[in-house]
Amino acid sequence: MDFQQFVDIADKWCYNTPFELIATEEAESRLDFYADPGVSFYVLCPDSDFRDNFHVWSESEDCLPFLQLVQEYILSCGKKTLSEVLEKVFKSFKPLLGLPDVDDDAFEDYNADVEEEEPEADSQHMSVSQQ
Repeated sequence: MDFQQFVDIADKWCYNTPFELIATEEAESRLDFYADPGVSFYVLCPDSDFRDNFHVWSESEDCLPFLQLVQEYILSCGKKTLSEVLEKVFKSFKPLLGLPDVDDDAFEDYNADVEEEEPEADSQHMSVSQQ
């Protein structure tokens, strides 16, 4: 993927988060992000010469522990997209940003939408088979 495409994805992601894309360095395929109060990190994007995966890091000692799970996620099975990586970073930094750490209820919402089989459908089937 072209580095400018990574920059475009990062810009779009920043629009929905408190982070700003404060620097880009094409030579290193590096994107630097910052949000108040002093939360900063950078992403090294995959390139054809050196890296197969994304890498996240921070110059701030306070931020590093929050990035450990993100880095483990990146190294887990399967290729990750920049959007997936940035969403994991945002979720991990929520406590530092003073945002509520809300659990992902997508699975519960999905289960609420699934219709259970109606018992009367079975009884209708049984009555047909008994005749």
